[in-house]
Amino acid sequence: MAILKNEDRLSCVAATSCSPPFSTRNRNTICCVLCCEGRRTPNLSPPTKLLGLHNSPTYQKEVTMVPIPSLWLPILLSAVFVFIASSLVHMVFRYHSNDLKKLPDEEATVDAIRKLNIPEGQYIIPHAGSMQAMNSPEFQEKVKKGPRAILTIWPGGNPSMAPYLIQWFIYSVVVGIFAAYVAGRALEVGAHYLAVFRFVGVTAFTCYAIANWQESIWYKRAWSVTMKNTLDGLFYALLTAGTFGWLWPR
Repeated sequence: MAILKNEDRLSCVAATSCSPPFSTRNRNTICCVLCCEGRRTPNLSPPTKLLGLHNSPTYQKEVTMVPIPSLWLPILLSAVFVFIASSLVHMVFRYHSNDLKKLPDEEATVDAIRKLNIPEGQYIIPHAGSMQAMNSPEFQEKVKKGPRAILTIWPGGNPSMAPYLIQWFIYSVVVGIFAAYVAGRALEVGAHYLAVFRFVGVTAFTCYAIANWQESIWYKRAWSVTMKNTLDGLFYALLTAGTFGWLWPR
């Protein structure tokens, strides 16, 4: 804020043309705010003022968000790259081959389950059904006796991989859409490759990797398996980020 006397009014013509805040103390004194380049400074949030972001060229120029439809090519192409990479991970590198263990007496277990004719689906043993039943003496006794298990039943027959692969590709497209939304709202047309890479990479890594950690937290999946899945997710996220950085609108 500058205090200008009467003789300095001529030098304050540009300043007094600004919108308020300014006030007249008396006939010989004007209190006004000098605005950069003759423009009024907008209302800024405390973090923006504290960090001085409003003085940067990036903040001062108008930012045009990138709509999701304009990013259809990196969305689809990144899904294709991830699809190919995941096939290599499971068919060539094969470090996931020991993720699941074999039962000590597989034949006897399978025969027992087959006789029960359990419908396809996922089950938990023992099953409480409610929080009240979980605290009942009967359920607590079942827990003590054990074993406890989460069981997934698939139907017999020769399984077709087509439905799983189609769903996996659709999932990768959805991840690309979320990455496009985040990056498109944060960046503009012509953004630097590394800026696009960071926003897209973090979003894709969250979807592909971090979302799976809860399987080890709640459902006893071995953390070694989860870490291998995290490594896969990092690989997929880097591919997605690189594709978006390469094909970002210029």
